[in-house]
Amino acid sequence: MNIDELEVIDSITSEDGTKVEVVQFKELKGSANIQVAEKLFFAKEVGIRLKMVRVILNNSKVRVEPGSLYFMKGNLKMQASTGGGVMQGLARKMVSGETFFVNEIVGSGEIYFEPTFGHFMLHKVDKNEGGLIVDRSLFYAGTQGLDISAVIQKNISSALFGGEGFFQTRIYGNGIAILCSPVPAQEIIKYQLNNEKLFVDGNFALMRNESINFKVEKSSKNWLSTGVSGEGLLQTFEGSGYVWIAPTQGVYNNMGHKTITEMFNQKGVSNTKTK
Repeated sequence: MNIDELEVIDSITSEDGTKVEVVQFKELKGSANIQVAEKLFFAKEVGIRLKMVRVILNNSKVRVEPGSLYFMKGNLKMQASTGGGVMQGLARKMVSGETFFVNEIVGSGEIYFEPTFGHFMLHKVDKNEGGLIVDRSLFYAGTQGLDISAVIQKNISSALFGGEGFFQTRIYGNGIAILCSPVPAQEIIKYQLNNEKLFVDGNFALMRNESINFKVEKSSKNWLSTGVSGEGLLQTFEGSGYVWIAPTQGVYNNMGHKTITEMFNQKGVSNTKTK
């Protein structure tokens, strides 16, 4: 097949001309293994497609996570960077355990990331809107103009009971952030808060503006009423800005280990996980 025959399902172009696309294969037919062929058949029937991220550089650069590069073509070179300076590299390594150096690809050409049956979310970051806070596992790559750093949770409740750990990723600047998503991008809901609260019973809030305060609270004012109500801890987002949530994430997680009958008979089971 010609590389141009890949289907583009999402695309964003930055101010410097860098284009980021999510592309997918129309159909996979190459396996001679009957078990693999069977899995591919059912994947096709339910609409699961193999995807890749394609970045087209125009005398620009992109930061990539280790192990994500698949192949590239053009006048391109890979270089190691501290990702914002020596102090930021040291902070990233000491605070979050990540590597001191990050990989950057510079020049003009096409870059393809490893294929996956998973999902991606492309987000155009504007520094005038402040930084974005995302779970550490979501950041996949970013174009030039973005500052990526590790930040510690601002309060004990979110660190111990928020299910995200002590550290998250802060994205700031002007550019395109490429994020791994647990659900298709079209199933993500963007909520705007105007000096108000959003309560989430589960771990499906993916991203928020840093102007939004995050903490974990009891669902009721006292532990007795919490027990009577059947609810436990709630992720609470307060302030003005945006929160991105994936309400279908818990549904997919439950489908993985339940029968059809159990899925139809079950009551709400989302609940905020503490680890």
